[in-house]
Amino acid sequence: MKNISEVLHDVRTIGIAGHIRPDGDCVGSCMALYLYLKKNYPDIQTDIYLEEPRPVFAYIEGIHEIKTETEGEKEYDLFITCDVSAKDRIAVAAEYFETAKETVCIDHHVSNRGFAWINHVMGDVSSASEVLYGLLDADKIDRSIAVAIYTGIIHDTGVFQYSSTSPETMRIAGELMKTGFDFNKVIEKSFYEKTYIQNQVMGRVLAESIMLQDGKCIVGYLRRKDMIFYGVEGKDLEGIVSQLRLTKGVEVAIFLYEIKTQVFKVSMRSNGNVDVSKIAVYFGGGGHTRAAGCDLQGSMYDVVNNITAEIERQMPMEQE
Repeated sequence: MKNISEVLHDVRTIGIAGHIRPDGDCVGSCMALYLYLKKNYPDIQTDIYLEEPRPVFAYIEGIHEIKTETEGEKEYDLFITCDVSAKDRIAVAAEYFETAKETVCIDHHVSNRGFAWINHVMGDVSSASEVLYGLLDADKIDRSIAVAIYTGIIHDTGVFQYSSTSPETMRIAGELMKTGFDFNKVIEKSFYEKTYIQNQVMGRVLAESIMLQDGKCIVGYLRRKDMIFYGVEGKDLEGIVSQLRLTKGVEVAIFLYEIKTQVFKVSMRSNGNVDVSKIAVYFGGGGHTRAAGCDLQGSMYDVVNNITAEIERQMPMEQE
């Protein structure tokens, strides 16, 4: 596609969905598309389906219009996914994707093999939000849409720190800023601001983290009983793996937390020498070269051993 309008001919109903456990890019891209369609194509009935977004994204216009459950049988003329790397990762409304007359996937994951009727996947772009921006008419992007796109970009670039940040990423961010929103507030509220409990949990994970492979790999973990003790869920643990990655000498950071008994959500971040997306795909997950994840079953020690064995295969030979 060159423009989203190409798939809107004779379309009366549209459904939008993101991936399970939505992060900033997922929420930002889905909400940006939703707002764009609602404001520029008011004759099209547009619905958005996501798991409950974290409260930090409350500043995004229309966020409370998200549907967190399906509403019986429906057949959309068009169903669009944003930031979804594989069909089995569609959250909430996967059944509507299956019954839709036409489907579109807008994504940037290198592991995405294409599962929709039209797959607009750009693996070398910073975020799904940046990919989406390229499909919209710039003169139809108002302040509220710009806020959602900007949110997605800053979350998947680590506020423009990650290697996926390109000159084009920065140009787009500049164009979005011209709409006049408080970009500093967006960054502070959605990326850096943590609750007291979140800071306590991060402190505990950092304090109990372990170094492996001669200091090239760091592992942080949180068991289910500890999450219950602190009263936190997966959505409260954003930023921990990125903080682990900043440890001097580390090539790969791993953070895992227990979703249910002996089932772990694993997040990985690389500083460049290891392609963690290959490891994630090997274990049934997905992601990017430097940021990826998967779910694994077994004891915590089994999960760590399995992941680190794959990491060791990619470590530079000079470490021997």
